[in-house]
Amino acid sequence: MSGDLILVVDDEPSVTEVVSLYLAREGFRVATASDGPAALEAVARQRPALIVLDLMLPGVDGLEITRRLRADGNLPIILLTARSLETDRILGLELGADDYVVKPFSPQELVARVKAVLRRAAPQPGEAERPVVFGDLHIDPVTRTVVAAARSRELTAKEFDLLLFLARHPRQVFTRTQLLENVWGFSEFVDASTVTVHIRRLREKIEADPAHPQMLQTVWGVGYKFEPPV
Repeated sequence: MSGDLILVVDDEPSVTEVVSLYLAREGFRVATASDGPAALEAVARQRPALIVLDLMLPGVDGLEITRRLRADGNLPIILLTARSLETDRILGLELGADDYVVKPFSPQELVARVKAVLRRAAPQPGEAERPVVFGDLHIDPVTRTVVAAARSRELTAKEFDLLLFLARHPRQVFTRTQLLENVWGFSEFVDASTVTVHIRRLREKIEADPAHPQMLQTVWGVGYKFEPPV
């Protein structure tokens, strides 16, 4: 994790300077960009391990950048959003962002989010490397790939982490707070609706009928559980 390249994209120099300073203190390498086109160019040229991305950018906004990056791969994305942009924040998660931080934010909190997302995007050794297989659902933690109904499914890093965690605890019911703590690594600063958004996106990607999910089931008044496919 230490030594990974983080791309920080914001059109406010004060933000990029402070975030870069705090990330560098933790041993990360840092690149910056101040607009959308420069961000896309930096991703293509430098291949960062993670991007910290402001939603409000000149040229190409953060939502469009998220859309383009998700079309090309699973680069972890943390959005920086204004408190008033809740709709855009939810849309960003639906497009595949892994996390978000609301401005004004604590630089220490952002660094913690970066570490948590990278930790969960990295393959884990030992028993955690074993594939999880239920019927025609195959989840491989090493290659971080998912096959369902004989088709490869493209998941974001956080979607994969959430599915893998639930599938490793079949039929066990988890509240949204428990899922935030186990998958995101913390729950204090994250809106519980984040879990709802990721569950909905997962259903769209792996369920035969997302409107009537068989695997990712809602337990009303409690949370969610993974029901192994027959």
